[in-house]
Amino acid sequence: MPNSVPQPADLVHAMPDPALVVDAQGVVRLANEQAVDLLEADPTGRHLSATLRAPDVLEAVTAATSGAGSASVDYEIRVPVPRAFRAHISCLGQGKGALITLRDLTREQQIERMRADFVANASHELRTPLTALSGFLETIQGPAKSDPKAQEKFLGLMKSQAERMRRLIDDLLSLSRIEMNEHVRPSGEVDLAQVAHHVRDVLSGMAKDFGCEIAVETDGSVTIAGSRDELVQVLQNLAENALKYGSSGKLVEIIVRKNGEWADVSVRDHGPGIAEQHIPRLTERFYRVNVQDSRSRGGTGLGLAIVKHIVNRHRGKLVITSELGKGSTFLMRLPVKG
Repeated sequence: MPNSVPQPADLVHAMPDPALVVDAQGVVRLANEQAVDLLEADPTGRHLSATLRAPDVLEAVTAATSGAGSASVDYEIRVPVPRAFRAHISCLGQGKGALITLRDLTREQQIERMRADFVANASHELRTPLTALSGFLETIQGPAKSDPKAQEKFLGLMKSQAERMRRLIDDLLSLSRIEMNEHVRPSGEVDLAQVAHHVRDVLSGMAKDFGCEIAVETDGSVTIAGSRDELVQVLQNLAENALKYGSSGKLVEIIVRKNGEWADVSVRDHGPGIAEQHIPRLTERFYRVNVQDSRSRGGTGLGLAIVKHIVNRHRGKLVITSELGKGSTFLMRLPVKG
């Protein structure tokens, strides 16, 4: 029995990259599973412009269906997170439509950006502790050479600076990994109420040291699609910040609520609060309200940047509100698992 010849639809569905076939009028006639996932809707039967909002690509498709030949076009989308693509448009014959394949360039562009950012950030932020270490070494080798008490003091300071560099490098690596995968939405199943109780238990010792209580309030189980490890990291970063900078209020509240199609997770302290002009910049890399105070408490200036990118990866929103003298609230709003 002769082998059957694959049909065009079979070939399109077998392609590893997102692929679509449009007719001469620009209406999508075929779309593989990867294209449906990327566009977050099945475009079949609709005009390409209804789901792919990239004017340069649409112009190239129009030209290809008119017999202009094949073309490649790079384009970007900005929501829900920035992504970069290369569209290759192949003419199927004048008046017969076109085949469009989409290649995701996001990861390779982010790797290049990650390398550049890591070198720039590390060289800038590591200069201060390295300078301090160099100064302490000179003191131990010079004026404190025969002073055991001074040596012990400076060795302790050197240990503190080395620990600060370790935290900084750890946070830079963590931020780079998160940014590299920010365009890929996690698909695990996470109960945010369990995450909240876990973070409270992990930070109970730290809370005791600050003379502060961590209270958890939930609506019961609230499940979303996400990465448990990353959401633990977010909530732990926010709760640690609340303890470090708002423990004077003696209470840190972690509240988990289901709000329609969203899950709201907030961390609230009752400390001194944050001046309004600082709030829009809090999630920037290395932005600190008080540089000296942040460093003295072991901060790297990257914690809230990590929080922002993890929330973006989960297709959520981060809302920060604060009032001087009354405390601050960091609200993470995440889509509930369907």
